[in-house]
Amino acid sequence: MNLSDPRQLSTLIEALLLAAGKPLSFDRLMELFEEAERPDAEVFRKALAILAGACKGRAFELKEVASGYRLQVRDNFAPWVGRLWEERPQRYSRAMLETLALIAYRQPITRGEIEDIRGVAVNSHIVKTLLEREWVRVVGYRDVPGKPAMFATTKAFLDHFNLKNLDELPPLAALRELEPEPVLAADEDDPAVPDDLQARADLAAADETPAEPDRETSFGSLLAELDAMEQGLKTDFDDLDEANPEADAAVPSPMDGESRDS
Repeated sequence: MNLSDPRQLSTLIEALLLAAGKPLSFDRLMELFEEAERPDAEVFRKALAILAGACKGRAFELKEVASGYRLQVRDNFAPWVGRLWEERPQRYSRAMLETLALIAYRQPITRGEIEDIRGVAVNSHIVKTLLEREWVRVVGYRDVPGKPAMFATTKAFLDHFNLKNLDELPPLAALRELEPEPVLAADEDDPAVPDDLQARADLAAADETPAEPDRETSFGSLLAELDAMEQGLKTDFDDLDEANPEADAAVPSPMDGESRDS
């Protein structure tokens, strides 16, 4: 095989990616060749481009994610391919998705800051699940009393959602459009409640102790909160301590002082 020929090299790269079963970075692919036979980086890039073009019209595509390149089935075949597995896809609760969204758009962020924005306590099971799935990790500890852990997303999170980096996250304005419109509680054609019955209901309601309002915010409110903070979106993990995540990271809290989000 002539490894200096991009077309022949593209078929070899296809075989490597099929056998790997996981994303392979550009550097990792290069390491699979002996130094004497290793193609030039430019030839390698041309081979990847040829492979991507060869996938057009096929059931799979060459996709670059955070961890590298992989061959994957196209999204439009997912309803049928999913039937290969008897286990149903796992559904995630709204609370978990809101927590993950806050970490993704506002990282690094502490559990307390997430609770301040959502208005409710974060269930420990949610944090545990996100850590076990390796979608988030502890990147340090806020230099405030109690030293709360700061969370950020991982490459596994980006790989799972077919993202190369955090810049590819959908804009919050686009997400807000997915929020369903509120439905009117009653129709104008509904028969009116008799005056005497309405009076009795009002009197009974006045005697009752008012219930504590639900503090959990709607997803639309959450997105509005996130939209205001999008300017501080972090897109680079290089300055985070990979080797020793237990070490203290004296990062000033953006939630403190007069700039604290409500």
